[in-house]
Amino acid sequence: MARKLAQVPREQCVACGCCVKVCPLGAVAVYRGIYAQVDAGRCVGCGKCAAACPAEIITLAPREEAS
Repeated sequence: MARKLAQVPREQCVACGCCVKVCPLGAVAVYRGIYAQVDAGRCVGCGKCAAACPAEIITLAPREEAS
């Protein structure tokens, strides 16, 4: 199974911080209070951020397709 990477569409993110609170590796941070940003080097694709997102906008993509 290919490793996954969480992706947050900037234009839809409201920077609530729910994803930041649940990430076990600290791979998600809110950038300038505007949107959540995922550190690809730390993200293990566990999906906890996607499950916690109240807007349901975070997706998990195979690493080779993630941008």
